[in-house]
Amino acid sequence: MRAVVVRECGGPEALVLEKVPDPVLGPGQVLIEVMVAGITFVETQVRAGRGPRPAELPAILGNGVAGAVLSTGEGVDPALAGTRVVSTLGGYGGYAELAVAGADDLITLPENLSPEAAVALLADGRTAVGLATAAAPRPGEWVLVEAAGGGVGSLLVQLARDAGARVVGAASSAAKRDLAAGLGAELTVDYTGPDWARLVRTATGGLDVVFDGVGGEIGTAAQGLLKDGGRLSVYGMAGGPMTTPDPRVTAVAWPATDLRELSRQALDLAATGRLRPVIGATFPLESAAEAHAAIEARAVTGKTLLRP
Repeated sequence: MRAVVVRECGGPEALVLEKVPDPVLGPGQVLIEVMVAGITFVETQVRAGRGPRPAELPAILGNGVAGAVLSTGEGVDPALAGTRVVSTLGGYGGYAELAVAGADDLITLPENLSPEAAVALLADGRTAVGLATAAAPRPGEWVLVEAAGGGVGSLLVQLARDAGARVVGAASSAAKRDLAAGLGAELTVDYTGPDWARLVRTATGGLDVVFDGVGGEIGTAAQGLLKDGGRLSVYGMAGGPMTTPDPRVTAVAWPATDLRELSRQALDLAATGRLRPVIGATFPLESAAEAHAAIEARAVTGKTLLRP
């Protein structure tokens, strides 16, 4: 099969398309013919050698795929063959024509949801639904969503707005701010500018909830905009170290909910029209390096996908 392999950590050029042996199924596993694979920002960090855990090289990145089940391993119902599914892969194996998934990780693709939308929601959707469930924005509250034009951020804008909250969408480019506004953000700001925090405080009088996926100076400034007792939901470090919650705010913990169930909830919300994944770009498998470069340059909005 064709797959994108990382043999040495480095820049996007470390992603090389190769012919590799087809994966071998173990007990409890299925083989998926990949229609679409998702790319996450964390995967760009893993490729560069800056991930939360070192990759075991050589590696095929990619944790989420949608496709059709080709075959089943020992202990798995053979009737699954031909079923269209979306699944996590345990962290690796998605940038390929074929992928192995645990049968227990499969979610049957809703009939009225495309493979692209399902992959866009698989990881980002469960993250956004989990964060929104834990922070529980309420009607009339002011909620700041950082990286509001990204995969998770664009979903958080919609979930907060659906809950009746007033949303501030913070993003680095005009296109991403326009996207956030179109999804329901009442106010948008450029958080790379010098006065963004003052603008938010003037407009809102103080925030009730901050969804912090950036960290660093931006996360610290966002936390400073919270009212006493306001809820801080920290989930990323795209712009620096994770934000350390201040004693005067309420740090939001991840909900005690199964990840697969959170993904299923996100897919159901999309299938009923209450949540729309934003797909910024879809690249062919051989252009995985270009896709990583675009993500690192903040040149894409929403979710970035690969198509074998």
